[in-house]
Formats: sequence, structure tokens, C-alpha cells
Amino acid sequence: MDKIVISGGNKLSGEVTISGAKNAAVAIIPAVVLSDGVCRIENIPNISDITLIGKILTDLGAQVKMVNKNTLEIDPRRIVSPVASGELMRRMRASCYLLGTLLGKFSHAVVSLPGGCNFGVRPIDQHLKGFVALGAKYKLDGGMVHVSCDKLRGNNIYMDVVSVGATVNIMLAAVKAEGLTVIENAAKEPHIVDLANFLNCMGADICGAGTDVIKIRGVKHLHGTTYSIIPDQIEAGTYLAAATATGGSITINNVIPKHLESITAKLEEMGAVLEENGDSIKLRRDGPLNKCNVKTMPYPGFPTDMQPQITTLLSMASGTSIVNEAVWDNRFRYVEELKRMGAQISVDGKIAVVEGVKSLKGAPVKATDLRAGAALIIAGLAAEGVTVIDDISHIERGYENVVEKFIGLGADIKKSTCEEQVETKAAAL
Repeated sequence: MDKIVISGGNKLSGEVTISGAKNAAVAIIPAVVLSDGVCRIENIPNISDITLIGKILTDLGAQVKMVNKNTLEIDPRRIVSPVASGELMRRMRASCYLLGTLLGKFSHAVVSLPGGCNFGVRPIDQHLKGFVALGAKYKLDGGMVHVSCDKLRGNNIYMDVVSVGATVNIMLAAVKAEGLTVIENAAKEPHIVDLANFLNCMGADICGAGTDVIKIRGVKHLHGTTYSIIPDQIEAGTYLAAATATGGSITINNVIPKHLESITAKLEEMGAVLEENGDSIKLRRDGPLNKCNVKTMPYPGFPTDMQPQITTLLSMASGTSIVNEAVWDNRFRYVEELKRMGAQISVDGKIAVVEGVKSLKGAPVKATDLRAGAALIIAGLAAEGVTVIDDISHIERGYENVVEKFIGLGADIKKSTCEEQVETKAAAL
């Protein structure tokens, strides 16, 4: 199994360009199923989750062409079946968005229950509640979700909890439903806005995305379009956190600073100095890392996808910090890996108490999920000695060319392939 090997201690410096947003891409690509024509999606992150969703669409009958490493061309007109099942579907959470698109296209969808990172129960009750409000019926059978209706009709839908996934799925199902759909208590994340913009480019009639009330007036047809995905706020936040951890000075390019405000505010509180300049942000840290308290919340609050990275920083800050994970259960599994590196963190349910230590020590660790893997890279970059990270397939799901980008910033980091490990063992013998 491939690993990432890091020799810590180098201060990051230089510039890095942020890729397209993973969370936007995995919603927009399934949305192409609703189109009556070819769609060209630009600024796609070159990551394994995108490869996976492309294979899923191909299995459904779509023609998927990689124009270049960051541009996809998708022709969905040969998709004739509303059934999306199999191992590929179970390997990623965003595969559930095919429920909304297939239901919107065929008034019927049969989809495998989704997978993805394992850090707590990911119920789809709010998704199903939305479908029922639009006139559908559903049943769960053998790990499959069956949803069907005679005709989708717009309705008022109040979300019991703010859910990005449910908001996306209801939008996808409602965009061709008859009449007006109003989603109240909707998620407001940037990738919700990006999805709405993409659908509108195809001819949809959606307003209010980015607020807690989204209105969708159904249309009969959606046409092909060309669209460029927004930059990835979590990738940007990860590189800013890494530079803060190492006491470095970097510039991140291709970002929307407003999307990063909750993250940059905490980094400034911890001692980083930031400067915005159009679509770039420069960060440096010269002084000590300061403690702070963090609570994850739906956008525009501090994102749960940055919680492991910020906790890693706090493990090296002076004093005691409190991290409250208010979005997902069981998202502190990576803490045991940080403890192997000398971190002093105690977890009680959704609360972590972080006692800062002078420095972390390199150790063999394992990425338990995507963002936990990013946190362990940050820990390894700042630690004394060598850190070896296993299960890096999690990291490759969401970060494009992560090793190469960190090398470009001066990190001593490399990817050790299975072949290299076999050759090293053979040489030792």
C-alpha cells in the first residue's frame, strides 16, 4: 500500500494554486444527468472521487471524456436506466446525489446506499422527506433505495436540520418538477451556490441559493452548457493551516477570500498574519501559536471539514484549547494518530480538550478519513523527525497532487509506492 513519507521541520514558503472545489464537483457532475445535451465542466479537481463519479456515469450509459486533466465533457443522453448500483456507488458519499438526478429525469431511481468517509451516521431521512414532499414514495430494500412517483410537483419543504446533502438532492429532484418548490432552512455553503449557478446555466430557474430559503420553479428541459467550478475552500484552508503550523510564509492563488473568512479568522487568532489581494491570500507566521476555541457549524460558520486540520494546529499551541464538533459524530478518530506523535488531546463525545505541546514527534500513522489525512500531513510537516502516513487513498480522494504541491512549497515529502517498498525490502535482504 502506498504511503506518504515526511521529514518535518521545513518552513513552507512560495506559492500554490488551489484546485476546483471537490464538494461542488461531486454535486455538479451528477447534475449533468438532467441535461438534454452535452456539458463541459472546467476547473475539475484531478482527484480519485472525480474519477469514481465519472466511472459511475459511464456505467449508467453516459459518454464521459477527459478533455484535459481538469476538464470533463459529459454526454448524458444515452442514460436510459434509473438504476445505479454496485461497489462503485458504495465507495463515495456523493453517489447519493444520483437519487435526485435520476428521480428528476425518470420519476424513478434505484440507488445503492452511499459510502465515503466513516465518521458517524449519515442518515438520508431529510433527503427522503424532501422527495416525499415532491410527490414520491420510497422503500429501502437490501442496501438499495427505491424512490418513484407518477409526477414530481413543487412544494414547500422545511428542513428539520441544515443538511448540505439533502439540500443538493432536493434541488436536483425539484429543478424539473411541476410548479414552485421552496426549501426552507436550506444549507448555504458555497458549493450549494455553485450547483444552483450550474443548473441555471442549463436553463433552470433557481433563486436564493446562499440564503436559507431557496426557490425553484420547475422547467421542462435543461440544455448543455460549459461551466467552471469554484475554487476549493477546504484545500485552501489546509495549505494556510500547514503554513501556520510550520511558521512559514505562502501565497495561495485561485481562491475566493470570502469563502475562507471563518478559517482565516481563526488562523489570525492563533497568530498568523494574512493579506488578501484579489483572488489570492498571503499568510505568514513569525510568533508563537496561540490557543483558541473552535466550534464547527454550517456555513458561514467554521467548517467541519477543517476541524482535524485546526485541531492539529492547536495541539502545538500554547495553553488549552476546546474544539466542539457540532456537525458530525465520531469525527475525532484521528486523535489517536496525533497522540502517537505526542499530542495531548482528550475527547469526550463531540468535545476535544487540546493541551498544547512544544512540538510533535514523527511517527508511523494512518489516515482514518480524507480530512484526517490532511491533518496528519500538517502534523508531519511541523513535527521533529520522520512521519509515515498509511492509507493515503483517503487523502487522494480530495486533494489534487498534494505531494507535488507541498514539494513546491519546500516540504520534504514524498509518496512511497508499493514497488519502492518492495525494492527497499529486497535490498535490505
